[in-house]
Amino acid sequence: MHRLTENKIIIITRKTRLDEVIVKFNTIDQAKFYVENLGMDFSDYQQEDHIYKRAVAKVEADLQKIARVQVIDRSYVPNFIFAKNDMIVVIGQDGLVANTLKYLDNHAVVAINPDPVRWDGVLLPFTAPDAAAIVMELYNNKRKRKEITFAKIETNNGHMLYGVNDIFIGPKSHTSARYMLEVDNRKEQQSSSGIIISTGLGSTGWLSSILTGANRIAGQKHAAKRYKGFDWDADHLCYSVREPFPSNVTGTELVFGNIKKNNNMKVTSMMAENGVIFSDGVESDCIEFNSGTMATVSVADKKGYLVI
Repeated sequence: MHRLTENKIIIITRKTRLDEVIVKFNTIDQAKFYVENLGMDFSDYQQEDHIYKRAVAKVEADLQKIARVQVIDRSYVPNFIFAKNDMIVVIGQDGLVANTLKYLDNHAVVAINPDPVRWDGVLLPFTAPDAAAIVMELYNNKRKRKEITFAKIETNNGHMLYGVNDIFIGPKSHTSARYMLEVDNRKEQQSSSGIIISTGLGSTGWLSSILTGANRIAGQKHAAKRYKGFDWDADHLCYSVREPFPSNVTGTELVFGNIKKNNNMKVTSMMAENGVIFSDGVESDCIEFNSGTMATVSVADKKGYLVI
């Protein structure tokens, strides 16, 4: 087959709900029995699976006419070695796009919404039939890329983590986190249910829900309005402390603000156990944050790029 480029296209996919329940219960009949016993519609699982896999097959077939194609599941992304000239195509949802971006190095991502009826897809501007044309335009430098600012966290014991949407620092379970927070040349010992550090990309997600709840509790009239967030390429991050608890030794002054480009935040753990740091909702890929661990949060030099 004659291909238009020697560069490789990597398609990132995910397991559907149907795939996951079949893995859990071994057969489709057992999976169906389980799902229907919970009062859910098993045909919806099947329809979602069919639409998703049809989209993957369409994208793969079309892109094979352009270049060599490799399809990999999201579980392999953290350890996959991407070549400099690889083209990356992600077949949604939004979370898959975010969790792919942080493992790339200046690669532009073409994000495909496989099922626009089911998912709005804030980060998924294209559909399966668009893929080949978009990739060709990108190869020919006729497509713009939107820059995305990342958050970065480094600990004093040598761990590092990037956040595309947000980073969580706090307790593993429903307990209180104890730590010392230092930002903007101010320091405060706190007890809370954790800190959310949000990028511009993630500012309409977890951060937005926190602000909406806080405004509603405070009786603000505009609480029902959706928080519009800040720009994806903004040179700052935003932090919010969840449920800060005031006491004789813990304060509630430094509970919300920005982390600027050259002004890092430092958080030092005072928890004997169960402290964690994770990014983009993936708690399984976490850093331990127990007593004596100091985490430095900063605006990352590394950027992400989404094709628009």
